[in-house]
Amino acid sequence: MVANQLVSDYDQRAVQQAVDRLFALLRADETIDPSWKITVKPNLLMKRRPEDGTTTHPAVVRAVVRHLKALGVRDITIADSPGGVYTKPILTGIYRDTGMEAVAKETGASLNFDLGTTHRPQPDGVMCKAFDLINPVAQADFVISIAKLKSHCMTGLSGGVKNLFGCIPGLTKPEFHWRFPNENDFADMLLDLCGTVKPGLTFVDAIVSMEGDGPSSGDLRKTGLLLAADDPYQLDMVLSHIIGREPDTIPTIRNAVKRGLCPADYSQVPQIGSEPPVFRDFKMPRSRTVDFQSNIPKPLRGICKPIIERFFTPRPEVDPKICIGCGKCAESCPAHTISVENRKAVIHREKCIKCYCCHEMCPVHAISVKRSRIIQKL
Repeated sequence: MVANQLVSDYDQRAVQQAVDRLFALLRADETIDPSWKITVKPNLLMKRRPEDGTTTHPAVVRAVVRHLKALGVRDITIADSPGGVYTKPILTGIYRDTGMEAVAKETGASLNFDLGTTHRPQPDGVMCKAFDLINPVAQADFVISIAKLKSHCMTGLSGGVKNLFGCIPGLTKPEFHWRFPNENDFADMLLDLCGTVKPGLTFVDAIVSMEGDGPSSGDLRKTGLLLAADDPYQLDMVLSHIIGREPDTIPTIRNAVKRGLCPADYSQVPQIGSEPPVFRDFKMPRSRTVDFQSNIPKPLRGICKPIIERFFTPRPEVDPKICIGCGKCAESCPAHTISVENRKAVIHREKCIKCYCCHEMCPVHAISVKRSRIIQKL
């Protein structure tokens, strides 16, 4: 079941009313035990201010925590493993700048500084049979994920399923990009991860969303909506409808349908609350690849693959005028194909797996994803 509420801005009173209503529509209050240890997992990708639209807005996190407190829940932890290294100083800065520190002080919720992990098997996994999860997620009785609606350079959509990638600790995340550079394999890994975490509730901050080159370098778009669901797969199906995308263009949704995890059609998703708006002109990332191989006869695909990869696959490029040589891109690169030379990042293309982690983690937007001139004309 997916519940929707229209919200025009981040006025705390309006957000609180909407969150309370979403809990009521899903009858979640009847499920939550006040004695539970609950982890609230927002999207805290990087050190950004709330108004930048890269991270879950603190007004939404604050409203969820306050609702839990009103239910009598005492043990509430706000936790995420952002991109890059997973250390206490990094977390401290991210909590402060994203507004989570203020939320914790105002509500009495705890901020996670436990850097340990817990091994969790996934016997039903298609790509992964086990995951090492950050402790606050692995050890919680109930996980509430609070995603931010954004376009995404690799997965097309950052929603309910993709938000759980932050349950993987620190620089372990680039290893998954290295292991699964193909978007379908990566999507299957994310579905395996979602089945391991099993969030009890998933909220989506879609009051202001990010379109274009998300999840960190896109443009802000006022979409005026808060969503919540007890099923993250159905939720993503609704999100794809809101941004005007066919479900089969989003690999996590396409593969979830194949697995029987959600209906094949938007009309089959049970919804309650407000009618969600649709933004058919919602911009998608320039880095989304075009599967030209599907239009080539199978016997010729092996021969054509090198040509396709060379001329048709978008690649990350560094603007030396903007680059500050901080090394965040090299730190996050799973293929270790980036170096900092003369205080500027250099991408060695022969090893690039085109996961776009560098583009995602650059704090000054010095890395863009360039399509070939051939694709730009199509």
